[in-house]
Amino acid sequence: MSHTLLLKQLMIHTGTGTSIKGDLFIENGKIIEISSSITREADQVIDCSSHNWMVVPGFIDLHIHGAAGHDTMDAAPDALHGIARALPQEGTTGFLATTMTQSPDAISAALSNADAFEKENGEAELLGIHLEGPFLSPERAGAQPVEFILPPSIEQFDRWLEESGHQIRLVTMAPEQENGLSFVKHLRDKGIIASIGHSDATIEQAIEAAEAGAHQVTHLYNQMSPFHHREPGVVGAAFLEDKLSIEIIVDFVHSHKKAVELAYKQKGAEKVILITDAMRAKGLPAGLYDLGGQQVTVSEKDARLQDGTLAGSILTMEEAVKNIAALTNCSMQELIAMSSANAAKQIGVFDRKGSIDVNKDADLVIMDEDLSIQFTLCRGDIAYKKEVHP
Repeated sequence: MSHTLLLKQLMIHTGTGTSIKGDLFIENGKIIEISSSITREADQVIDCSSHNWMVVPGFIDLHIHGAAGHDTMDAAPDALHGIARALPQEGTTGFLATTMTQSPDAISAALSNADAFEKENGEAELLGIHLEGPFLSPERAGAQPVEFILPPSIEQFDRWLEESGHQIRLVTMAPEQENGLSFVKHLRDKGIIASIGHSDATIEQAIEAAEAGAHQVTHLYNQMSPFHHREPGVVGAAFLEDKLSIEIIVDFVHSHKKAVELAYKQKGAEKVILITDAMRAKGLPAGLYDLGGQQVTVSEKDARLQDGTLAGSILTMEEAVKNIAALTNCSMQELIAMSSANAAKQIGVFDRKGSIDVNKDADLVIMDEDLSIQFTLCRGDIAYKKEVHP
């Protein structure tokens, strides 16, 4: 049964350098036509003619552990559905379910659960898995439990890859650890992104990892060897090495505003990927929560372990987009690159996600001029509609 939807009279920012004021026609979850005026009949119509609204590609979050009380490591179908249902409220239409350092059995359970996951209508799409740990540096563990950290192991990874149904798209790892470079090359050969993170690497070790095939840096500045003029560390490598894209958490808690501005100016919008690194408390009241068996205190602005260590974030992609836009005064094309297109290209789904084009998935966000979300569409289904209070 065919299902059609027509978006009428709004500014369409495609993310490919063109913008048009007009209409967008969707059929069976795909974009069929983009024009200044469409006369086709549709099952549903969203008429934006009385508003100054725009439509952009749906946001893609490559690094998110949980939301709305759920976590990837819960290893239960309800957990992934809970995350996937919550994310459209913040404009996210695709995500990588992100694991954390735990026992091998706990990671196996989470990966098998993700393999069995089947998306339902109105949910953000699970685009794969981000394996964050356990192949990390104990010196840069952060909120990752040190007792479960392991040296990089191709054999262990390949078992996990099988258990995930080959859905692992991205691996955060410390390349300076034993067998680190051979592991980077193994990921490269399998078409999986190696991301330098939770790493105490020198700048030489980080650049060597990039030359071996690493393409990304996980949550820039956080839990990595910092920049120093005598040892520039992973941060220095991230700034100097063109092969490396950077994830960044733009909540102004994980990084100072000026540090975010520096990263944007140094790397350019084409190498910046907005992420949330959110944990289960996102979207819930302040209080005590769990992260990998550790108690986390969540306030109105952040989430911390008992010793004060940041434990992921409670950031939404909508907030991240507003923050980076206000800070940098970037163009809409740059904003789309950082919130959607770069992530889609990084994990190999740009053929169907990350821009607005005919035959691409109708993963779309309708926003007002203040970048506040009015509607989110996941493959043509209205997954979120902002409530209007009288």
